[in-house]
Amino acid sequence: MNTRVHVDPAALLPSVLELVREAGTAILGIYASPQQVEYKADDSPLTAADRAAHEILSHGLSRLEPAIPVLSEEAAELHDYAARRGLGQFWLVDPLDGTKEFINRNGEFTVNVALIRDHRPVLGVVSAPALGLTYYAAEGHGAYRLADGSAPEPITVRPAANPLVVVGSRSHRGDSLDALLERIGPCELRPMGSALKFCLVAEGTADFYPRLGPTSEWDTAAAQAVLEVAGGAVTKLDGAALRYNERDTLLNPHFIAFGDKQRNWRQYF
Repeated sequence: MNTRVHVDPAALLPSVLELVREAGTAILGIYASPQQVEYKADDSPLTAADRAAHEILSHGLSRLEPAIPVLSEEAAELHDYAARRGLGQFWLVDPLDGTKEFINRNGEFTVNVALIRDHRPVLGVVSAPALGLTYYAAEGHGAYRLADGSAPEPITVRPAANPLVVVGSRSHRGDSLDALLERIGPCELRPMGSALKFCLVAEGTADFYPRLGPTSEWDTAAAQAVLEVAGGAVTKLDGAALRYNERDTLLNPHFIAFGDKQRNWRQYF
């Protein structure tokens, strides 16, 4: 199935932002109540908030553009490569990225929605409802940071700072990151949960996000769109762009996300 509906991604943004806002409101309603956590077959946590946000987003996106299918972490219909390999475009959704952050109640969890077209994210919304922050972008429209109660602010990456500000996973730091930091030398490590790590680079408050552990495509696509439209890049360790729906797995290879394209980030590998 080769789905082709030629819609300007920027024209879809207002509706997607509203759906993400609704999902965030539902999540916060559950966040404020006693949490019951279940576990999937791979031992990853699942909460009622994941399910509630999935229902809002999957149904809303399907109504917005019925011809564009929705691939969500919480729905298995398109997880099989045979079912998705011919898709020209699709929504890629993580209803609650950073479930461990949600359970630990540190606020660093996000709702992620991306539009994938020709294996690239061309629209992305990353919302952190507990922090009152939303980052969004679409090709041809620019990248923005929206704080509750304020007008949207355009964001852009910065030239690499000295010392570098490196963002890393709060829940999944490993020996490989520590070894990389030793190669980089003096730098500031800023731990952060979920897709917010990309967003710090996109807004110019951090420089570099290396990911040397497992992630899935729905974890990264929306934030990759924000970072790329803001002027940065997300590449595999060989320098090729991180792309989507090209393999029989939804797991990403290791990658690096950065703002300053003039710096040789591969030198550290």
